[in-house]
Amino acid sequence: MTIPDTKRSTRIVTFGTGDFALPVFESLVDAGYHVVSLVTRPDRPKGRKQDTTPNAIKLSALARGVPVFQPEDVNLSDSVEHIRSLKPDVFATAAYGQILSAELLGVPKLGAINLHGSLLPAYRGAAPVARAIENGENEAGVTVIFMTPRIDAGGMLARASVPIDPNETAGELEDRLAILGAPLIVETIDRLVRGEAEPLKQERARVTRAPKLRKEEGLIDWNLPAQKIHNLIRAMNPWPLASTYWQSNKSEKHPIRLIVHRSRCEPDAEGEAGSVVAADSEKVIVAAGSGGVRLVTVQIEGKKPMPIEEFLRGRKIELGDRFVKIDEDSRSRPNA
Repeated sequence: MTIPDTKRSTRIVTFGTGDFALPVFESLVDAGYHVVSLVTRPDRPKGRKQDTTPNAIKLSALARGVPVFQPEDVNLSDSVEHIRSLKPDVFATAAYGQILSAELLGVPKLGAINLHGSLLPAYRGAAPVARAIENGENEAGVTVIFMTPRIDAGGMLARASVPIDPNETAGELEDRLAILGAPLIVETIDRLVRGEAEPLKQERARVTRAPKLRKEEGLIDWNLPAQKIHNLIRAMNPWPLASTYWQSNKSEKHPIRLIVHRSRCEPDAEGEAGSVVAADSEKVIVAAGSGGVRLVTVQIEGKKPMPIEEFLRGRKIELGDRFVKIDEDSRSRPNA
């Protein structure tokens, strides 16, 4: 394939840290654009051993011979001057993890664009995919926007949408949206280079927010309707993950924290909220404020996630057992 000279000569600096950014970066390189640098957050300790390991996008850049820049603060004068020295025509960002200053946004000749994981102006903010699932949306999408000092408020350059599967987790949907959005970034830069990009202003009246997830939001309140609980479990996966406390009807021991990775709705289930209303060697259904929730994949802290059938081979959950919400900060007494 012959790569046009305009692509070879167009200098792009990409900004990205999370996995959502990886397809964007790789699509730009594969399209033949001159990616002069990847800017990503510094390597951080991960896991129980706290090993410092590079993220996936950094590994991809190193494998493709693209220089990597990892400033603690991208907006400090030294960082801005380094990026300015690269003489970029365009910034392409996705899931970077820092807000770019007005000074930095003024560096590229043709502007800075960002791939956002929602159909803007809905779900502006740090957690658009999770919040869409949590709120029971049936459709999600991505939007390419011009970046401005106001977060996620720039003119829209391209959009694409997909239906949300009723059992899809936030992590699964985000992976699909990243693949959906990567070619949009390439097409948008194609139009920028040709001088054909025409941004569409966002309607302020339609703006909604998607604030960053907090760990305590994963605690399941069984008084909620089953569909809301199911949506919460999906939205909190892969982080911070939904959890509850299992209190055996035949045990005086303290309730055991159970992380719930996957679930299904059981709209016809009835019973007191938080009580186990169906249990055998293959299933557990817990009553909610209305309907019930079938536990599909669960995890005891310190153990691996496992299908409920496998979990039940080692531990027995019975009718009359309770699942309760406990304030994890105060470790207060359980309340259903």
